[in-house]
Amino acid sequence: MAFADKLEQVKKDFEKDCASCASAKDLEEVKVKYIGRKGLLTGVLRSLSELSVEEKKEIGRKANILKNEFTRKLEELKERVIEAGEKAARVDVTLPGIRRRTGNLHPLTLTMSRINEIFVSMGFRIAEGPEIESEFYNFEALNIPLDHPSRDAFDTFYIEGEYLLRSHTSNVQIRVMQEQQPPVQVIMPGRVYRPDAVDATHSFMFHQVEGLMVDDDIKFSDLKGVLSAFCRSMFGEDIKMRLRPHFFPFTEPSAEVDISCIICGGEGCRVCSGKGWLEIMGAGMVDPTVFEAVGYPRGKYTGFAFGMGVERIAMLLYGIEDIRLFFENDVRFLRQFR
Repeated sequence: MAFADKLEQVKKDFEKDCASCASAKDLEEVKVKYIGRKGLLTGVLRSLSELSVEEKKEIGRKANILKNEFTRKLEELKERVIEAGEKAARVDVTLPGIRRRTGNLHPLTLTMSRINEIFVSMGFRIAEGPEIESEFYNFEALNIPLDHPSRDAFDTFYIEGEYLLRSHTSNVQIRVMQEQQPPVQVIMPGRVYRPDAVDATHSFMFHQVEGLMVDDDIKFSDLKGVLSAFCRSMFGEDIKMRLRPHFFPFTEPSAEVDISCIICGGEGCRVCSGKGWLEIMGAGMVDPTVFEAVGYPRGKYTGFAFGMGVERIAMLLYGIEDIRLFFENDVRFLRQFR
């Protein structure tokens, strides 16, 4: 093939390769291929020794012109590729942004945090304890005898030997009193477990917040005052509270705590079964037998204790009628709470 034809073929191949370049890297490869030290056009120039002097001059001139043309073409393409890349990466701040959904706390977490916050503001501290517990801390130290129904295998998740999944956070009350002499003023939030059949109002796992206050001269009126302040903070200043006599093994006297229905204001509705009152917790003065179990001198101290189900409080606050909704992880339900 004549040298002029070779140059023409190199030019066609160069234009074809340039047309397929999509990046600066592609252009660099084309540059090396054609005008690099071992490039195609460079090879043509090195083979001019085979020609006569006149042919060398003519072909050399054409080859140099072509080399300059290739160099200029590659620079132009490089600028275009860089500009196109910058344009593609440029953000148009006038376009609507991508809205990202933010997470939010679970309604039970929100409710428990609010309960804790109220009692902490009244001087209580938060204490925690193990969820796997012995019979001593879960039953015996709380004056719950061996023949009590709650100690039956049908009412407690026994694990092995004397160990079980705690059925209330009262175990933490015992541990705190063993470690601390009065005054004691603590709340105990956490998970508890009971083998209840799951339905709209029962779950085998739920959450409690219990409280304990012990000192030289704690009275039932102190209990009433603390719980009244809590109810007003939790449900509103217009809420009414009442105490009904009840029985718990670890408190004496004991009471159920009711509030006026937050739906009907005490007039009577479907939520309160027409009674105008809603039960929210149990409470009472700590039984002296419990003080003996933790090593407190009999007759020296008095105190009160109370306990509430967090799910119960959350259902009242948010108007939820089925406890199972808390645990199904349906984001359509959970997104409603902030």
